[in-house]
Amino acid sequence: MNKTVNINLGGMFFHIDEDAYQKLTRYFDAIKRSLNNSSGHDEIIKDIEMRVSELLNEKQISDKHVVGLKDVDEVIAVMGQPEDYIIEDELKGSQTYSDNSNRRSKKLYRDKEKGMIGGVAAGLGHYFGIDAVWIRIVLILLVFAGFGTGILAYIILWVVTPEAITTSEKLEMTGEPVNISNIEKKVREEFESVSGKIKNVDYDKYGNQIKTGANKIGSSFGDFIITVFKVFAKFLGVILIMSSLAILIVFLIGVLSLGSTGFTNFPFHDFIESGNFTDYPIWFFGVLFYIAVSIPAFFLMLLGFKLLAPNMKSIGNIAKYTLLAIWIISIALLISIGVKQMSAFSANGRVVNKQIIPLKENDTLRIKFVHNDYFSKNINDNHDFMVTEDSTGAKVIYSNQVRINIRKTDEKSPYIQIEKEAKGKSLFEAKKTAEKIQYGYTIIGNQLILDNYLLTDFKNKFRDQEVEITLYLPEGTLLKPDSSVENYDRSDNDFFNLHYSSDNYIYKVENSQIKCLNCPADENEYDDVDNDMDDNDSTQTSVTINKNGVSVKNDTIINSKNNIQELKINKDGIIIKTK
Repeated sequence: MNKTVNINLGGMFFHIDEDAYQKLTRYFDAIKRSLNNSSGHDEIIKDIEMRVSELLNEKQISDKHVVGLKDVDEVIAVMGQPEDYIIEDELKGSQTYSDNSNRRSKKLYRDKEKGMIGGVAAGLGHYFGIDAVWIRIVLILLVFAGFGTGILAYIILWVVTPEAITTSEKLEMTGEPVNISNIEKKVREEFESVSGKIKNVDYDKYGNQIKTGANKIGSSFGDFIITVFKVFAKFLGVILIMSSLAILIVFLIGVLSLGSTGFTNFPFHDFIESGNFTDYPIWFFGVLFYIAVSIPAFFLMLLGFKLLAPNMKSIGNIAKYTLLAIWIISIALLISIGVKQMSAFSANGRVVNKQIIPLKENDTLRIKFVHNDYFSKNINDNHDFMVTEDSTGAKVIYSNQVRINIRKTDEKSPYIQIEKEAKGKSLFEAKKTAEKIQYGYTIIGNQLILDNYLLTDFKNKFRDQEVEITLYLPEGTLLKPDSSVENYDRSDNDFFNLHYSSDNYIYKVENSQIKCLNCPADENEYDDVDNDMDDNDSTQTSVTINKNGVSVKNDTIINSKNNIQELKINKDGIIIKTK
């Protein structure tokens, strides 16, 4: 059993066993000895420590992970041995930086050292391997030709792209391997560059002043923009957390309420429960639906916490990929359920019942719809469908999918035809489901009383059940619809135009249409239009007397209401017009 040591390496905290700690200590001591005579010794050591810290952090499985000899050996294999990296002046140039086989994939950073404002263009230039000037040209073109999108793109990239500060980040920005050799070389180059600038300070004085001023302006503007976006990010984070929590809680209540009558008004509850699309337990569908919704909501909540606390530790790739796999499986099952449900509505079946109405001659047929107080408060309290219980406590599906259509028949007696319709996987199954629809009506004397609802047992499931009533009336039949008929009438208006202003109107079936006998004239759209037109038509006669003789002309004027006489005398003669 080895002892463990707690160390702080590059600003990060690690648990490391004693053997691994001793090996890592010897490694750093060897690096320090090899860099004794190097310029920028402390900066190189600091950057190497930070890079080793990054590599060890990538291997952390959990907060309790202990760094072992294997982890240290793998880090040393990446960084290299100190004695293997002796920088010679003649090796500067292409040998180190042109070896593409040793290059790492580049990372996007902002290069403020070579940038003009925030270093975005310079960083993109490093990342894509092109001159930053071309990036700046594209951004400027987007400002003028893209309706200002260049500015927006620059600001967004400025906010989301980190700045390359450490030597490791600068090497990653250019795609160079982050090892001892390159870290030492980069630090030495920067040290020599700074030394050269100090020697040539008199020559670069004015240029440096201008660049410093531009950097200050750019930094101030950048700080302001970043501050604004940080505030917005915090606000967005709060919104994401609150909305995600609301979704998780609300849908959890919905899933737990499946099968409970106490939550029948919960969104989607009736739809899921009455459909029970898959023949699986209803809770199974609810769990799948909750998983499909809750996992994206959970990731949105994590994003919100990340916006509020950028340094918050990630949940780890294992957890991410596990949740993603579960979500994909749930979506696949829901799609499968959807396909199966579509097949359950593929066929349309119906059953028809016909009954003669024993109406006496010259008697008026009265029509009305009624409701059931147990299922609704009044005739206008309608529901497309809902799951409820009948008076015996049995679960039923209730629906107002009822409509009436009035037509003319050549038979001597009026009759009513009730069509019950439903859908299913096959015509046989759809017809069986239609037969199980419960619908009631009564004929009492000259009254036809119709239910405004249908019922079916809960086990029959929702299969788009509906009832269509067709009332066939012979010519000369008198009828008086109640006001309740208005909501269910689907008759052809060219044949039967139901007037909604009163339920005391009496209608008569004629050869081509049903006419209202006591409706106001301005409401009856089926008055004799031809007679009205004849009454409003008039004839205009024109008599012209001139040098050519006498001419008479007759014209028909439509919608003329007044008789007008007009006499004109001009160079053409005498013109008399009579209407």
